[in-house]
Parts: sequence; C-alpha cells; structure tokens
Amino acid sequence: MSASGLDEYRSLRRDLERAILPLATSVDGRRFAFQASLHELAFQAGGYVVLEDESGRRLGQVITLEAASSEGPALAVSLGDEVSAQNRLVLRHALGEGVVLDGDGSPFHDARARPAEPAEVGAWLERTRPRRASLAVGELLLAPGVAFALDAGGFDRHTFLCGQSGSGKTYSLGLVLERLLLETDLRILVLDPNSDFVRLGSVRAGADGELAARYGAVAESVSVRSRADGREPLQLAFPELDSAAQAALLRLDPIADREEYGVLLAALDEWRPEALLDLVKEGGVDERRLVTRARNLGVLDWQVWSRGAKGSILEEVTDPDVRCLVVDLGSLGTRDEQALVAEAVLARLWERRGDRSPVLVVIDEAHNVCPQEPEDPLTALATEHAVRIAGEGRKFGLYLLVSTQRPQKVHENVLSQCDNLLLMRMNSTADLGFVGDVFSFVPQSLLERATTFRQGESLAAGKFSPHPALLRFGARVSEEGGGDVPADWAAGRSLEA
Repeated sequence: MSASGLDEYRSLRRDLERAILPLATSVDGRRFAFQASLHELAFQAGGYVVLEDESGRRLGQVITLEAASSEGPALAVSLGDEVSAQNRLVLRHALGEGVVLDGDGSPFHDARARPAEPAEVGAWLERTRPRRASLAVGELLLAPGVAFALDAGGFDRHTFLCGQSGSGKTYSLGLVLERLLLETDLRILVLDPNSDFVRLGSVRAGADGELAARYGAVAESVSVRSRADGREPLQLAFPELDSAAQAALLRLDPIADREEYGVLLAALDEWRPEALLDLVKEGGVDERRLVTRARNLGVLDWQVWSRGAKGSILEEVTDPDVRCLVVDLGSLGTRDEQALVAEAVLARLWERRGDRSPVLVVIDEAHNVCPQEPEDPLTALATEHAVRIAGEGRKFGLYLLVSTQRPQKVHENVLSQCDNLLLMRMNSTADLGFVGDVFSFVPQSLLERATTFRQGESLAAGKFSPHPALLRFGARVSEEGGGDVPADWAAGRSLEA
C-alpha cells in the first residue's frame, strides 16, 4: 500500500469511527446495551447516562465498557501506479452494557445516549431517597458535586468494609460511625484492636460548625474503655467468663484435664490472680498444677483483671444508656488479653440476645478477631460467636460491621452473611477475586475499579445503597485515633549534617 493509500485508509477509518452514534437498546426496559465512538469517549464504567428517544428520557448507569472491532465498508486503495485492491475497513468502537435506574420500564431501541449531568443524577437520588435516616458520607465519584448518602436502614444487614493499608479504610469507617451516631438511635459497639476509634467522642478542631455542634451533644454518649491513662478501665473479673472461656483461657480440657478443671470450678468463684497463690498452701497436687499452669501462661500478670475493683467492661456491653462503647483492645499488653476481651464481649452479646436491643457490632481488623483459621482456643471461641451472630444475630437485632484489609483471612461463614459492601483500594488480584466471589451481586467491572481508587474512594453496594455507587468519602467531625509511623527518615540527610 502506498503512502497516499495508507493515509486515505486511516483518514476514512477515523472519520467513520468518529461518526459512530452513541445509541442504546433495551429489550426489557431494565438493562441496555449501547455503542459509542472511542474518539473523545465520554462514558466510563460506573458512570451515569441519559438515554433519550421520542418516548422520553431515562437515567442509566454504565456497568461494562470495552473496546470492540467490526468490519466496515470495502475501500479501494492504491498499491502502485496501476494496481489497486479492495480492503475492508476494520472499525474500532466502544460497546457497553448498563442498567436503567429511572424509566417507565418499557423496551427501547436506538435511544441516543449522552453522559448525565450531575444535576440530573442528584435529582434522581433526591426523588428516590428513602423515608428513613440518611447518612451523608461524601459525594459521587463520577458525578462531581452530587452528595451521596447511605440508607441507615440498610445497616440491619451485615456489612463488610475492605481496603488495603493506606486506602483510607479507618478514616472512612469513623465517618460512617459518626453519621450513625448523628442520624439514628442505633447503639454501636466497637472492638478496636489498633486504638483507632478512642477519640470518637471528641470533636475535631476546625470541624464544620453546625455539624460539630450537633455531634458535640452526641459525643457525650461515647464511652471508651481502655488501659490507657485517664480513661475508664478496660477490665474483667474471672467469674464473669463462662466456663468455656475459663477453660480456654487456661488451656484446660474438661475431660483430659478433669482434675484441674474440677479445681477451677470449685475454688475460683471469687477469683483474683493473687488468690491462686493461696491454693499452693491449702491445696494438693491438682491445685499446684493449676497454679503452675496459670503462671506458665502468664495469666497472673495480665493487665485486664479487675483485681477486685468495680466496673467491668461486660456491664456496659448491654447497658442501654451507653450509646456507643469503644473497647480499646489495642491498649492491652498481650494478644491473648485482646482475644479474651473480644471473646467475652461477643459472648455477652449473644447471651443477652433475648433483649432484642438493636446494636451494631463493629469488628475492626476482623482477621484477628474471627479468622478463617483460629490459632488459639480463645480466638476459636470468639470466632464461633462471630459466626453465630452472622448467621442468626439479625433476628435478635445484632448487626455486624466487619472491617479488614485481608478478606481471605476472615472466616468465610462471617463474610458470606454480609449483604452490604464498602470496597476501597485493593491492589491484590487474589483478594479482589475473593471479594468478587463472596459478593457476586456486585458487577465484576465495578469491583475491578478498586485497583485504581485513590485514598478515600470506595464502591458502595448492597441494601444501604440505591445502586452500586462509586464515591469519595467526605470529612470527619471527630478526631482520629491511632497514628502513623513518622516517615521523616525518607526526607534524606541535610548537607549541613
């Protein structure tokens, strides 16, 4: 093909590709397929479109979008001074599918498609807003300036929040909890292994005035139990634990260790760590074995024991006057103590399920509290409670919000019961594929966008969202807990040093 023939071929192909009209067709009025030119393509997966024809207009959402090829007309091109040949043009264009969000439900053909204006999307969201509390958490990612709110009523289903380190997961979870405290009467209990939510009851300096004033009144109902100085103590008394937890704590088997287990039940009704030492003087071989076991496990030195002081964490777990309880597991000195408190809290919630008092149970870093493969007896018990609450808790008003950056390490019987998804940035294709398998109702093409999310961006899908929405979380009112490791080591050395 000569240079002039090649230019003619490319020019004609470009003109024909630009001339491809953005047209959509639906045979059921619910889903549609469409085509569009790849040149200056204005559509993207997750974005919003208006579909217009003589019967009216409809609002839709693009779910999939990909490049495709099709044969165009034959073109005679010059191969030399006296030779020509027929070549069929290959045209590249966009093909996509979507769902109709707002329409009359009737089929349509060759409706003109155009990107929806943010105001059109916002008007639809306003019309469809449920008559329940709305949680204003940010704005739509693909409709700039349009506020997005989660349906508070959707939290009567279990929720899964997932995002890798640095995705903004903790900040965003705090924002959701703030809005629930502001806009609903739902009680909240947070198992906080990294001390990220210990300032949930403190208004951040510089927060929005009106919202900050409202939150200031609510924040007074946030109770933080911690071993850190100046806070209500995070403590337990041994007799408060059920027999299964007591045995797991001391690694006792009711059958294999029946003598020591019998001593435990008989002698420790008013147990304090110091009281165990009296058994050595007063008891026999089994008593001494029990004390030796406790010493070897380090149980006597745990910070979590109340040692006769009043005020157990379990008293607040089901106290209706405590609107939000943050259990600062991160303030405990050992992993075993964290597992014990998590187990005791979940056990108490399940024990008192008959109260039917609605409570949102937030399990942050859930891969540690209810892992797929528990590594110790206490964690195994905590996992059993979490699985039981996931499977049967909703009918008693126990709703889970499970958060992690390692979805494959959370017990499958917990995740499989979640109907709401908040997905933040995920670079691991294995983790993303796992999430896709569990939440199969979410379009795969939208899940895949998680690899491109920036900090604070998320996909919301499930009962608490009117559609699978891409959003950017807004600003929090409360202070953030925890803290990042200083990164000034990366600044480089001063030449003057």
